[in-house]
Amino acid sequence: MNHFNFKSLAFYGVAIISVLLLFRTVSVYGENKLKAPPPVNGRYHLTLAENLPNCEKSDTLTLNIEQSGIYLNASLLPATANADTDEKHSLTGIFRNQQLNLSGKVSRSILCNIPRPQNDPLNLVTIQMQLVDKGNMTGQLNINGIPQTVKFTAVPQKAP
Repeated sequence: MNHFNFKSLAFYGVAIISVLLLFRTVSVYGENKLKAPPPVNGRYHLTLAENLPNCEKSDTLTLNIEQSGIYLNASLLPATANADTDEKHSLTGIFRNQQLNLSGKVSRSILCNIPRPQNDPLNLVTIQMQLVDKGNMTGQLNINGIPQTVKFTAVPQKAP
């Protein structure tokens, strides 16, 4: 009993109460202020407002998005691609304030929905989208070398 000193007990008591108070404060802050972004991963059917220049049938595409928090990896595929098509994710981006921004390189054959030639050129593409109701998105597609932007709507595809 003579090992218990009032100063030691007071010190450890104050230290434990301080840690508990700090933990409680951080927990309340996290619950109120920190929210995970809504999930946007999945396949989307992109309907372009107009055909891309130099393309005959480019009015529909498929956008496959994989999400990890606010970070996104995506790939553009022809609309006729199967659900099990495994395409390398050529677009990367970020999701903030209901806005998705993606950029990367996509082959011309995918953009124009034509068979892939042997030396298929890659185009630098940027996609900016705004999340609207029920997971639908509206946005614009910018392609390097094409002066105009193409507007589109993206609708989530239902899982089979």
